[in-house]
Amino acid sequence: MFNKLDASIYDNSAPFYEKNFELILSKITLCYLLMKSHKPTLENNENKIRDVLLLQYLKNNEVREQLQLTPWLFEREVPEDTTVGRTDIKICSIDTFKIQEAYYIAECKRLDNVNTTGETGLNAEYVKNGMSRFTERYYSSYHRVNAMIGFVVEKMDIHLNTGKINELLKSFGIPITTKFITKDNFIDKFEYQYQSTHLDNDSEELKIYHLMFEFSDNV
Repeated sequence: MFNKLDASIYDNSAPFYEKNFELILSKITLCYLLMKSHKPTLENNENKIRDVLLLQYLKNNEVREQLQLTPWLFEREVPEDTTVGRTDIKICSIDTFKIQEAYYIAECKRLDNVNTTGETGLNAEYVKNGMSRFTERYYSSYHRVNAMIGFVVEKMDIHLNTGKINELLKSFGIPITTKFITKDNFIDKFEYQYQSTHLDNDSEELKIYHLMFEFSDNV
């Protein structure tokens, strides 16, 4: 299924850090699929869903060996040294041992069908207290790429809901968006993967990857 994960097939002209992060996100998606296959019963709570994914899979030594996750370390709710943020998932690589700021961040948010186009629904939360945390430098972005992971806790058309998030981006005007959330295909045979690009507070461009993990049958 994930035969595209071999780093040797990447275009040498593409930025290494983006392709490396795509590989990491592909591995995280494998953990999600493994988690789904175990049919977990989850609480409708962002941190508790994240903790199952993180503690039972991303930090599980057997799973890490099985899915070749050993080049990276995954930590939860880590306070950053240079910003005020506490990251949902901090992802360290060998680069982090050379330059301590050189890590990736994945921010997790729940998504449901309540008030999907309003200013107080979870879609709005995804934008205001998720995506904007990168552009406002509440979280750092050393490599200029980070990720949002949406935990879908109710049955929905995920592509349609992603379009609603784009409408909120237009309505709010923040974060400043140079490319709206668009379907991506770097993970073979995984439907709900996207990317967007934005300008941060210093008018520097950064990319946000979006993974939507469907848990409506498990909550």
